[in-house]
Amino acid sequence: MTSFTSVTLEVPDPTAADAFYNAFGLGPYVNVRASDAPTTGFRGFALSLVASQPGNVDALIGAALDAGATTLKPATKGFWGYGGVVCAPDGTICKIASSTKKDTGPAARHIDQVALLLGVADVKASKRFYVERGLAVAKSFGGKYVEFDTPASAVTLALYPRRALAKDSGVSQEGIGSHRIVIGSDARPFTDPDGFVWEVASV
Repeated sequence: MTSFTSVTLEVPDPTAADAFYNAFGLGPYVNVRASDAPTTGFRGFALSLVASQPGNVDALIGAALDAGATTLKPATKGFWGYGGVVCAPDGTICKIASSTKKDTGPAARHIDQVALLLGVADVKASKRFYVERGLAVAKSFGGKYVEFDTPASAVTLALYPRRALAKDSGVSQEGIGSHRIVIGSDARPFTDPDGFVWEVASV
């Protein structure tokens, strides 16, 4: 049985990355470690931050930009709510959104939920792969989206079509080389069909 426990981003400069994620508010949700593994273009994943209202989205995006992030998609209202996308200095894509379009209180740099979105070639096939390793499905929408039950982690794990995730993030889906992310678990190491690496999480 596999339990999703942690997210480790592989970055060129761990000290700078730590400073960025702590300033942004993601410090409690991600770990960083040094890596110069070759990578070009879209790395196949994004961190999705959910906030309770638009003002909180703006506060989080502002904190990210002040800490060195760049804008991929400016925050705007949409049919689904309000949100934008930024790119961390290490190249990690972060989506910040709220399902509401109006503020109900003072703006705060507060994150309600964080999800790791893995962009995969075949959502149904990847879902089967993970279910066979013991992950329980919390939500499933055919080949469009799968969310797993991850009680051992502060971060939710979800699958999204790679092409759709890239488009949603405002980048081209093209990319080669390392994903530069390691997923921690309490089970034996393995690599999923899309090349995402799982390791035994350090205690």
